[in-house]
Amino acid sequence: MDTPTIKELQSRGEILEAFPVINQLRTHLDKKAYLDLVTEAKERDMYRLFALYDQGEIVAVTGFKPMITLYYGRFVWVCDLVTDENKRSNGYGESLLSYVHEWAKASGYESVALSSGLKRTNAHRFYEEKMNYDKVSFVFKKPL
Repeated sequence: MDTPTIKELQSRGEILEAFPVINQLRTHLDKKAYLDLVTEAKERDMYRLFALYDQGEIVAVTGFKPMITLYYGRFVWVCDLVTDENKRSNGYGESLLSYVHEWAKASGYESVALSSGLKRTNAHRFYEEKMNYDKVSFVFKKPL
């Protein structure tokens, strides 16, 4: 039995391989929009995309970017974190988010932050109870 592994997705093929899982979170994206956004974010915004593989299959995906703001200082913003809906409650999300914590610490960042949709109560419970995140703000958005 293979041990789960975490790998950064860099090639077009690797990025596309993660689409079925990421699309469970980002349902508004089709493959082309997803690939275009990931490519641009990697080129312009230091976005990093990682997958957790178990038995050679992608079971969880995270996308994050290092940032610096006056409020948080030097931190990593988790843009995307999703475990395949058929593979949840197996510790994959915890392993992948813990990997982000270690990556951030090793890269000299002080904290990790994220936002989560208001209706995603199971995700909130995971972040607060399992991962020990503090709820510190609301996120506001205005379409232009």
